[in-house]
Amino acid sequence: MKINEKNTTINPLANLTLNQDITHNGLGVSAGIAIGPAHVVERGLIDVPEYTITESALELEVARFDKAVQKSIRQIQKLQSKASVLEGAAAEELLYLLDAHLQMLRGSRLVRGVVHRIRNTKNNAEASVQAEFSQIAEAFSAMGDNYLAGKIEDVREVSARLLRNLTSAEYQAFSGLPLGTIIIAEEITPADTALMDPNRIGGFTSTLGGAEGHTAIMARSLGLPAVLGAPGVMRTVKAGDIVIIDGVRGQVIVKPSKDTINRFKRRRQALIRRQRQLRRLQRVPAITKDGTAVRLQCNMELPSELELSLDAGAEGIGLLRSEFLYMNRHKPPSEDEQYVAIREILEGMNGCPVTVRTLDIGSDKLAYSLGNHISPSVNPALGLRAIRLSLKVRPLLETQIAAMLRACNHGEMRILLPMITSVSEIYHVRQTIAKVVRRLRRRRIKLPDELPKIGIMIETPGAAIASESLAQVCDFFSIGTNDLTMYTLAVDRGDEQVANLYNPLHPAVLRLIQMTVDAAKKYQIPVNLCGEMAGNPKYSALLIGLGLRNLSMAAPSLPRVKQRIINLNVSEAYTHSQNILKQSDTTDISNIIDEYNSLKKN
Repeated sequence: MKINEKNTTINPLANLTLNQDITHNGLGVSAGIAIGPAHVVERGLIDVPEYTITESALELEVARFDKAVQKSIRQIQKLQSKASVLEGAAAEELLYLLDAHLQMLRGSRLVRGVVHRIRNTKNNAEASVQAEFSQIAEAFSAMGDNYLAGKIEDVREVSARLLRNLTSAEYQAFSGLPLGTIIIAEEITPADTALMDPNRIGGFTSTLGGAEGHTAIMARSLGLPAVLGAPGVMRTVKAGDIVIIDGVRGQVIVKPSKDTINRFKRRRQALIRRQRQLRRLQRVPAITKDGTAVRLQCNMELPSELELSLDAGAEGIGLLRSEFLYMNRHKPPSEDEQYVAIREILEGMNGCPVTVRTLDIGSDKLAYSLGNHISPSVNPALGLRAIRLSLKVRPLLETQIAAMLRACNHGEMRILLPMITSVSEIYHVRQTIAKVVRRLRRRRIKLPDELPKIGIMIETPGAAIASESLAQVCDFFSIGTNDLTMYTLAVDRGDEQVANLYNPLHPAVLRLIQMTVDAAKKYQIPVNLCGEMAGNPKYSALLIGLGLRNLSMAAPSLPRVKQRIINLNVSEAYTHSQNILKQSDTTDISNIIDEYNSLKKN
C-alpha cells in the first residue's frame, strides 16, 4: 500500500465554507488518505454541427474522417507507451483495454458505418459518428445481452475521441493541476487514470465504478487513494473545494471542517508510520508462529518492477507475464529479443526462482503483433486465447519456448502455461518443447542438464475439477483466482451491471481451490496462488489453512501479507478454513473472516 504523502504546501482551510463535512460513502478501492482541492471533470456530450456535404466534396469528408481516425490511433498508441511503464496489474489491464479501442478504429462496424453514412446520406463526419454510435448502442441494448450491453461504453469512448478530434476539442488532461489535486468525475476510465501522475494527483473519486474493474486495479498499482461508486458526489462539490478521499473506509468528505481535516491528517500520518514499519520486514522470513515457512513471491508485469520486487523482500517471481514483449509493436518479438529480456530478469533476481508464463492473450487483449493470427471473438473470455492461441499458431510458441530455454542458463526458471483445461494440451506443449530442444542442440546452443519445470494455471472450473489428472502430467500448479472466480460464477468483473456478483469467497470458488490444493498434495507437486486474493492479508489465514504455502502478489502487498503470516498459527488457520468450507453463504463466510481477523488482530 502506498500512502499519499503529498499536499504539504496546501492550505486546506482556505476554502472552508458553510455546509461542511458533506460525507459520501462508496467503495474504497485503493487504500490511503488524500486531502486536496477538487478538480471536477465535466463530461457532457460534445455539441457537433450537422450539415450536408456536396457530392463533389464527399471523398474529402471521408478523408477528413480518416484523418481523425488516424489521429485517434496515434493518441491511443501514446497512451499505450505511457501504460507500459506503469506498475503491477495496471499495465496489463490498460493495455488490453486500449488494444480493444484500437481494434474498433481499424475497420470495425463503427468506422465502416460512418464512412457509409457520409457517402450515402451526405451528412458531415461529426453527425455521422453520432448517428452511427446511437444506432450501435440501440442495437446492442435491444439484444438484452449484458455482455454486449457492457461493450457500449467502449464504443461511446471511441466515438467521443473521434468527435474530439473532428471538432478539435481538447481532451481533459491532468498535467497542469495543482499538487495534491483530487479528481472528481461521474466516471473515471482506465485511460483517464493513465494520465494521472501520482506525484501530482492526490487521489480520485467517481459516481460510477466498482472494486474489481480496470480503473480500481490501476489505482491500487499507482498507489492513488480512490473511492468509486460514490453517488451524489458530483452534486455537492465544485472546483477548488477541499475534499478528503479515504480509500480505506470508502468515504469522500466534501468541504471538511478544520477539526475533520486535522483528524484525517492524524490518520494519514498513522498510515505512513505503519508503512514504514512494514518496510522493516523486508529481510524477515515469512514463518508462522508455529514454524511453518511460506514462500512469498511477486507478480511482475514489466521488467521495471524488478527493483520493487526486491525491495519488498520477494523470494522470487511467482508470475512473470510475458505479454509486455508483444505490446506496442507491429510484429512479434524475435527469439533473441525475448531471450535478452528474460535473461535480464533472471540475472536481476540473483538466483531466486522466476516463473515465466507463456503468452496469455486473445482477441480481447489483442497485441498489434498478433493481428494477422486472430480475429475478434463473440465472447473473448471463451474464445481463442492463451494456450489455445499458442497451440494454434505454433511458431509463436516455439519462438517463446526457445527464448526461455536459452535464458534458463542464467537462473532458476519455470515455465507456466495459461488457460490449460485438458491433459492433451500439456502433451502438445511438451512435444513442442522437445522439438525446440532438438533444434537448439542442432544449433549447438548450450542448455542446462535439467530443463525447466512445466506448470499450469488453474483458472477454470474444468481445470480444478480435473486437477488430479492434470497433476500427473505437470510439475506444479498456479491458481489464478481472478479468472477462476470469473469463470466459476460466470461474472465479468469489469461489467458494472454484474460486478457485485464477483466474489472470490463464493463457496464454489473456495471448494475448487481446496480441490486443487488436495490434488497437488496427493501427487506431491508444488501449488502457488497468484490471484489478487494472495495480496489481501484479510485472506491469508484462510489460504494458509487451505494448505497453500506459496503466494504471489503485487510488490506493494507483500509486506502486509508477511506481517499477517508471521502472526498466524497454522493449526488455528486450518480450523478457520474448515469452518469456512462448511458455509453455504458468502455473507456468512465474509463475516466469519472479519470476526477471525478482528480477534487475531496484532
